[in-house]
Amino acid sequence: MSTSQQVPDYELDDVHIVTSNQELKAMFDPFRGALLQLLLERAASVQELAIAVQRPKSTVAYHVGLLVEAGMLKVVRTRMIRGQEERFYGRTARLFGVGQITPEQTELIPNPMAEWAAETGPAHANDRLRAIKRYAWIDDDVANEFWDRVLELVNEFSQLPSSGRGQAHAFMTTFYPTEHPRLPERQD
Repeated sequence: MSTSQQVPDYELDDVHIVTSNQELKAMFDPFRGALLQLLLERAASVQELAIAVQRPKSTVAYHVGLLVEAGMLKVVRTRMIRGQEERFYGRTARLFGVGQITPEQTELIPNPMAEWAAETGPAHANDRLRAIKRYAWIDDDVANEFWDRVLELVNEFSQLPSSGRGQAHAFMTTFYPTEHPRLPERQD
């Protein structure tokens, strides 16, 4: 992206590993997740976020405050408007990854697949859904290396410049162990 502007328009870490209950609750709330996603494009004020999500400014301010307390958002710049300081918030990291957590903490993390699947309905109905599912029988170390490359691709996708005219596109990926059947060893 040599000719385009860096996305988002503020400095942030590449990765922040989430392990506390406060961070997990903040990150996996669907509404706060939407706010985090919006701030990947550029810094925004509470007013701008409220307009984007069509919610009252007070509601957005409350959730922004929780994300700030969790260390996932920060004030990246301010400006004076009619004698009042307006704050612009940005993420503290491009990617929030879940680190080592306790078995009890897994209850704080909902499985988002049902929500994500529902979101794909209109694209499927309009023949605009691109999806693929494959299986590979690999060791954990190979799986971890592959997932690291997937995260690089997610980061690249997040860096795509917004044209201002284009439609929002979602990039969804999952990677999980499963008991998919396998062909028996070849008998020659």
